[in-house]
Amino acid sequence: MNALKTKPEKFAGKSKQKPKLLGSWAGNQWLVGQDSVDMTTAATTANPLTFDARPQRLTLDVARAVMIVVDMQNDFCAEGGWLDHLGADFSPNRAPIKPLSKLIPALRRAGMPIIWLNFGNRPDLLNMTPGDLRQCTPTGAGIGYGDKLPGSDARVLEKDSWSSAVVDELKQKPQDIKIDKFRLSGFWGTQLDAILRNMNVNCLLFAGVNTDVCVMSTLQDAQFNGYGCVLIEDCCATTSPDFCTEAAIYHVENIYGFVTQSRDILSALKNKDFRPSRPASSCANR
Repeated sequence: MNALKTKPEKFAGKSKQKPKLLGSWAGNQWLVGQDSVDMTTAATTANPLTFDARPQRLTLDVARAVMIVVDMQNDFCAEGGWLDHLGADFSPNRAPIKPLSKLIPALRRAGMPIIWLNFGNRPDLLNMTPGDLRQCTPTGAGIGYGDKLPGSDARVLEKDSWSSAVVDELKQKPQDIKIDKFRLSGFWGTQLDAILRNMNVNCLLFAGVNTDVCVMSTLQDAQFNGYGCVLIEDCCATTSPDFCTEAAIYHVENIYGFVTQSRDILSALKNKDFRPSRPASSCANR
């Protein structure tokens, strides 16, 4: 019955294989050999970073934190994108570009991974329910998910299209991690949680758009899943009325985590000698 069972004598006289390290993340690896498996993980060196935040001053471990940038995409933030064609003032969503252009490279130098979490819908929209589609076209009329933009071949927030691409001003690097989502929360039906747990992450920094919609939805789910959450206020934006931002900030500060400014993180990083305890990963796409 056990056709796969190998007789021990088959390997008699052969030299043992050299143990191999399995696992894509330095903090979560097994040493696997012919006769044994070592599941102990070499301890990473803590990289504490302390900065001003609300409601309390915060210290996090850079070795166990990641930066999540949500939906800084052409359709939300660029001329010719979806919001622009809808006649909406998309200029507020461009406000995070400048502070993110300074903060992201500084975090990379400190060894903190950057995750780009973006809408990337299937071309056939089979993962979008009628209720999801109605979010953008409540009466059934107008330009919604997957529809062609006027005068363009780009389809709204379609995976791998110009519409879903990150704005040109924010430069992605090969070691960055890219994850597509198809709901307001980046945890719903995606690889995000599995990737974070494999990386032994316990704290998430949030930036992007819209503060009160996809950023907030993802941050809430992160807190529900046990992650520490930090909202970087000046690196987030929305086209919603001001009271929506005020409500989101209030709830993060009082319930879901911490609120800070990019300048506070940059100040803490300045003149601090970080020796990253984890290697740059290859780009994890979708």
